[in-house]
Amino acid sequence: MTEAPDADLPEQMRVRRDKLDRLRERGVDAFPVTVRRTASLAEVRERFPDLAPDAATGEQVAVAGRIVLKRDSGKLCFATLRDGSGRDGTADLQVMISLDRVGAESLDAWKRDIDLGDHVSVEGEVISSKRGELSVLAAEWTLVGKSLRPLPEKWKGLADPETRVRQRYVDLVVNPDARRVVHARATVLRSLRETLHRRTFVEVETPVLQTSHGGAAARPFTTHLNAFDLDYYLRIAKELWLKRLVVGGIDRVFEMAKDFRNEGIDTTHNPEFTMLEAYEAYGDYDTMADLTRDLVLSAAEAVGDSAVDLSGEWRTVTVHAVVAEATGKDVTPDTEAAELKAIAAAHDVHLQPHWSAGEIVLELFEKLVEHTLIAPTFVRDYPAEVRPLARPHRDDPRLAEAWDLVVNGVELAPAYSELVDQVEQRRRLTEQSLRAAGGDAEAMQLDEDFLRALEYGAPPMGGMGLGVDRLVMLLTGANIREAIAFPLVRPE
Repeated sequence: MTEAPDADLPEQMRVRRDKLDRLRERGVDAFPVTVRRTASLAEVRERFPDLAPDAATGEQVAVAGRIVLKRDSGKLCFATLRDGSGRDGTADLQVMISLDRVGAESLDAWKRDIDLGDHVSVEGEVISSKRGELSVLAAEWTLVGKSLRPLPEKWKGLADPETRVRQRYVDLVVNPDARRVVHARATVLRSLRETLHRRTFVEVETPVLQTSHGGAAARPFTTHLNAFDLDYYLRIAKELWLKRLVVGGIDRVFEMAKDFRNEGIDTTHNPEFTMLEAYEAYGDYDTMADLTRDLVLSAAEAVGDSAVDLSGEWRTVTVHAVVAEATGKDVTPDTEAAELKAIAAAHDVHLQPHWSAGEIVLELFEKLVEHTLIAPTFVRDYPAEVRPLARPHRDDPRLAEAWDLVVNGVELAPAYSELVDQVEQRRRLTEQSLRAAGGDAEAMQLDEDFLRALEYGAPPMGGMGLGVDRLVMLLTGANIREAIAFPLVRPE
């Protein structure tokens, strides 16, 4: 005899599947296309905030939600419904199913057919229980979505962090913090756009599929476009396309969307991430610092909190000064590579043999300093060779007019006074392309169309890139796997 397809299902799932089969045999639609609903659960709570115990309002409502608590007794059953209304995207409300209101057949069906996790609609009077709990006393109820998998046990929830990520839909049902982060992220996105619109920036969309990768030093994802029979890259940055728009006369422009970098996954990196990039004609890295502070503080105000103190003046330091402070050595733009290598060796910082003095300074900063910067800090004036798209410093051409904003030990945003000298930009990108041809997977490729755009003449400009996922982490205290609803995970 052949076993039924669901023979290997866990017992609770078999029980629920049997319930569904019996419902269908009786002609009950467990998944109706629509449901009567006159108010959300939050709206009911807002309308009746202070009912005395054992009070009746005479108000009739129709509500719907998922059952997250259920207590059945003889003639009176209680359940807590949950829906997506409420300030943080969640509202709970008690419903009461009583024998004298719905009748014996309906009460028996409630006890027999309804499980935790099911979606139901309830119509009845708004009352408060004898204990003062705001409730809807049902005149009738309807099953509107059967749950075939049981929810996690009430007190343990989803204890395994990996399961929380893989089954985010369950995490959201049982974990209020998960729902809070989703809504906080939406608030952050809305605030960023509102701040930029207030400053008359224009939001645009640029290509995700690109024939060359540039705008950042990162390893790209590759794909193949069958229509052209050509290999393409998923963009690692939006910079070169947004600068084309500034050349074309869109003086203040931004895009907030996904970028893709084929690199490691850790507490602050996900290969697919959301980045805000903004460019301003006639701006520089100082105007970008003002813009970035406004963006971050406005988002913090909109969310209503921050895991890190963002108040007061934000510190500004040079990269050479903070490396000197961390190592106890005199580190300046004049310090030669040999001396920097000795400093690195003394602090167990591993270097690549071919690195220049500027690249060594950057590595010393990233390994020894960055994680120690908790209060918001603009680290600026990097060696020119590590910022190939930035303008030479107006006072020292060995440096670039570039900064990184570091908060809570994590880089939140870089910004430049952008390089618009077409001849110098061609020289630098040619140098990058030679490194790419030599096997450096993170070096930028030569983008002739971008260089052609610059040759039509570009105004001086400032540019900035803000990591949106990291901003959400900063403001909510979440890690990156919590700040992104569906982060990349290894397939099961």
